[in-house]
Amino acid sequence: MPTINWTEIYNRLEAVNKAIESGFSQSGEERAVILKKRAEALARESEEKTAEGEYIEVVEFVLAYERYAIQTSYVREIIVLNELIRIPCTPLFTAGIINLRGEIISVIDLKRFFDLPAKGISYLNKVIILHNEEMEFGILADSITGVRNLNMNEIEPKLPTLTGIREEYLKGITRDQVVFIDAEKLLTDKKMIIDETV
Repeated sequence: MPTINWTEIYNRLEAVNKAIESGFSQSGEERAVILKKRAEALARESEEKTAEGEYIEVVEFVLAYERYAIQTSYVREIIVLNELIRIPCTPLFTAGIINLRGEIISVIDLKRFFDLPAKGISYLNKVIILHNEEMEFGILADSITGVRNLNMNEIEPKLPTLTGIREEYLKGITRDQVVFIDAEKLLTDKKMIIDETV
């Protein structure tokens, strides 16, 4: 059995203690140098981020074989469509209502709202629940492709092909052909408030 050199262990512990103590007993000048270096590093990071552009998190989804994105700060949750109750005397773009854990939520069919080719509603559809301080409703999506960070510098102006009602609700299109929807515009639009009477 090997013998333990207690003197060596004691010396090592003593050296570690001295190193720790000296780390905490820096002079004011040394602290100022360290703080200055940290501030410069943070400033460089901030400049790099500004140069790269502002990033926002979006949910990407498919509507009528086209890819769309909407800012996650407006997304409360995403659910699978289980049961949709259609309501008579509502605009064509109103798909119906759903019961979400005892809460009744209207569901909008953006394909009808944007005059896109209808694909039909199936129970494989997803419902993206949008909300702000004043309004909450769901929008139908054929499928969800994921969540990603979008560089605002990479969003190009609206294309001439995106005409009609769609043009009003779009912020632009990315280089990889993802159409960016203006969630705030949708949520504050008076067209979304149904006040028709029979």
